[in-house]
Amino acid sequence: MPLARSVLRQVAEEHGVCVRPVAVRRTDIVTGQTEIVDIPCGATRASLCPSCAERKRRLRAAQCREGWHLTEEPVLEPDPATNAQQYLTELRADLTTAQALATGPEANELTSLLAEIDTELADSGVRGSLAPAPAARRVRSTRRRQDTPDLPRRPVENRTLGKAYTAPDGKTFRPSLFLTLTLPSYGRVRGDGTPVDPTTYDYRRAARDALHFPKLIDRFIQNLRRFVGYDVQYFAVVEPQRRLAPHLHLALRGTISRAELRQVVTATYHQVWWPSTDQLLHTPESAPTWLPEPGAFTDPATGEPLPTWDEALDRLDTDPAAEPLHVLRFGPQLDAQGVLVGSPQAARCVRYLTKYLTKSVAECHTPADESETNHVDRLAAELRYEPCSPTCANWLLYGLQPKNAHPGLRPGACRCRAHKREHLGYGGRRVLVSRKWSGKTLTDHRAERRAWVLGVLGDTAGRTEPNRYVWEPVRPGDPDMSPLATRLLRAVAERVRWRQALDEALTRAEGLDSAATAIAPERKAA
Repeated sequence: MPLARSVLRQVAEEHGVCVRPVAVRRTDIVTGQTEIVDIPCGATRASLCPSCAERKRRLRAAQCREGWHLTEEPVLEPDPATNAQQYLTELRADLTTAQALATGPEANELTSLLAEIDTELADSGVRGSLAPAPAARRVRSTRRRQDTPDLPRRPVENRTLGKAYTAPDGKTFRPSLFLTLTLPSYGRVRGDGTPVDPTTYDYRRAARDALHFPKLIDRFIQNLRRFVGYDVQYFAVVEPQRRLAPHLHLALRGTISRAELRQVVTATYHQVWWPSTDQLLHTPESAPTWLPEPGAFTDPATGEPLPTWDEALDRLDTDPAAEPLHVLRFGPQLDAQGVLVGSPQAARCVRYLTKYLTKSVAECHTPADESETNHVDRLAAELRYEPCSPTCANWLLYGLQPKNAHPGLRPGACRCRAHKREHLGYGGRRVLVSRKWSGKTLTDHRAERRAWVLGVLGDTAGRTEPNRYVWEPVRPGDPDMSPLATRLLRAVAERVRWRQALDEALTRAEGLDSAATAIAPERKAA
C-alpha cells in the first residue's frame, strides 16, 4: 500500500508544484495585512525538487531558442540613473576626497562609510564598483608555444549576427551552428566508458583537464572571435561523457566553416603556470600547522614558515627552464552541424542542450556495475589531493602556503565543489551564455513569461507595486505555519485551478482568432 505522503508528493510533481516550498511572511505595508505564503525552492536538480528543476530547464530552453537565430542586433542600453543614485555618487565623491586627506581613526571611519555607500549603490541597481582597482595580476609571457600553429587575428567588428545568405527564390536566411568539442584520450576505453587497462589510464591528466576545463573554454571563445572578426555569441552547456571527461556543446549564432573551426580548435590551448604537484611532501595526518605568532603555516619537521604563494610564483618566474604544470587542449573530435531557424533539427538541438540540466555532473551517467563505480572512485581519488585553485588547501601537502592562507584550511578537505564526487572535477558553471545572446537576463525571460500568463488570464492582481510588501523568513516551529502536507494540498488545488483558468482563456482566445479570420474576407469584400 502506498504511503499517503508519497502519493501527495507524486501528485504535486505531476502538477508542477514545488515539493520543498519555502515559507515566508508577507506584510502589506498599505493595509497592514500579514500572511504566510510559500515560494518555490528554486532547485536546479531533479533529485531535490523535480518541479523547480523542470521549470528552470524550460526557462533555459526558452533563452537558448530566443537568442539563437536573431536577425537584429540585441539592444543593451542601461537605464538612466535615478536621482537617488546620482546623490549617492556625489556623496561618495565628497567622502573619497575627505578620506584621501584624513589620517588615523578618521580615515578608518571614512573607509567604512564608503563601503556602506557602495552597498547602497549596489542595492539601488547600479552595476560595477567605484572601489579602487585591484593590484595588477601576475601574467606570463604571451608568446605562443612552438608546438602550436599560429592563429590569424582580425579586428573584431561590433556585431553579433552571422552572414546572411540569399536563395535563388530571393528568400534570406541566417544559418547557425551546433558545435561539440571534447577532450583528448587518456587511454583506450570500452563502450561503457571504463578503461581497458586502468593501470595505464592517465587519471592525473584527466583530473587536471577537468579542473581547468573552464579556462580552455574561455580561450576557445576568445580565439574564435579574433579569428572570424565579429563578436560571436554562444549558448554552451558542459556535460560529462561516458568516460567521465567533460565535453562542450555550443549553440553558435552564425555559421563558420568546419575547416576554420578545426583551425581554431587546433590552435587553442591553456597553460597552467603553477608550482609542481608531482610529489606529495606531507600527508593529511602530518600536514603543516598554523601558528598565530608568525601568522603562517609551518613545516612540521623544522618549524619554519612555508613559502607563500607569491614567493613560489616568483621562483617560477625567475627560472629560465620552468615549464607549465599542465597544458590543456581539445581532442581531435569535432562535430559541427548547420541549423536553420524553425527547423525540426533546431528544436532537437535545444532539447539536447538542456536535457541534462536537471541533473548533477555525476548523475548524467549513473554507474551500472562495479567496473564503472571503480572508475569513478579512481578519478575521485586523483582529485582529492590535486589543487583546484591558488587558494586550495591542498597546497599545504606540497610545502606551500595557499593564496590568502588562514588557519581554517584543512588539506584533503577543500570545500570547492570540484573535489566533490558529484562534480567529477568540474567546478565551473554548467550553462555558459554570452552577454549579447538574447539581450536579456534570466530575470527578464522569467518576467516575460509571467507577463504573458497574466495577460492571457486578464489578471491584474499579480501586477502589484514592487515595494508594497515586506518579506520575512518564517522560522521552523512558527505556530502560524501549517504542516507541509497541508501546504502541498493547497498548492496542488491552486495549481489545478490556475491551469483550468489558463486553458479556458487560451480556448477563448483561439475562438476569437478563428471568428476574426472567418469575418475578415466578408469585411474585405464589403
